[in-house]
Amino acid sequence: MHLNHVSIFLSRKMIKTIVLSMAVTSIVVVTGCASKPQAKGGNRYVQQAPNYYTVRSGDTLSAIANRYGLNYLDVAALNDIAPPYRIYVNQSLRLKGSVAQRTTSTQAVAQTTPIQRQSINLPPQQQPVVPKTQPVVPKVAPTNPITPTSTTLASSLHWVKPSNGAVIQSFNLANNVKGTRYGGNEGDPVFAAANGQVVYAADGLKEYGNLVLIKHIDGYITAYAHNSKMSVKSGDNVTAGQKIAEMGSSGASRIMLEFQVRLDGKPVNPTTVLPN
Repeated sequence: MHLNHVSIFLSRKMIKTIVLSMAVTSIVVVTGCASKPQAKGGNRYVQQAPNYYTVRSGDTLSAIANRYGLNYLDVAALNDIAPPYRIYVNQSLRLKGSVAQRTTSTQAVAQTTPIQRQSINLPPQQQPVVPKTQPVVPKVAPTNPITPTSTTLASSLHWVKPSNGAVIQSFNLANNVKGTRYGGNEGDPVFAAANGQVVYAADGLKEYGNLVLIKHIDGYITAYAHNSKMSVKSGDNVTAGQKIAEMGSSGASRIMLEFQVRLDGKPVNPTTVLPN
């Protein structure tokens, strides 16, 4: 019985020794794994950073940099990424390289910024010059539609009356009549007042209905409004006296032709250029 107790005691002691040795071995293994060298900042993956990284869904520049223990500003400089540092899926990012590149790119931005500011500041310097000349133009403008321009025009173009109808309303800017209005019947012919080119033939302006615009030399344009039918189209060359439309009431309350003459965009009294 005494020997049995001794053998049992020895068996238990051996088991404890084995268990303790296994525990020590496990501690050594764990300690060995934890004692691998780490880079500054405690990020063990710095040395494993690839030369290039492909952006995945959900990635941000700062998250990628932190993953490899890098400064996101350096990564942005290496890849020419400007604030707010946006990246996109499948974009290839360079993770290794000289940080000096960021300084170079920063200097380049600093050099271009003043140039942009100078280009923006130039117009304000020119603007004060323009208003000084503009007040002079309105003072001269009222004299433009008078005798000198009409005399020059009469010697440059051969003019004819645009309609055979009677005049029902004359040029009167105070009453917003910017031309001469002729009466007649629907379908009466409308003639080109001078040689020129049709630059518009459509009904895009409701107040003028079917409208034809003809461009002439010396900066003159003639307008023929309220037609029932147009016989020309944009781009057509016409001669004085050629039929270009038929009288109607489109855009008006009665049948008539509203004929306008404009010089450099300003209305001119048609009687100063048309034959008596």
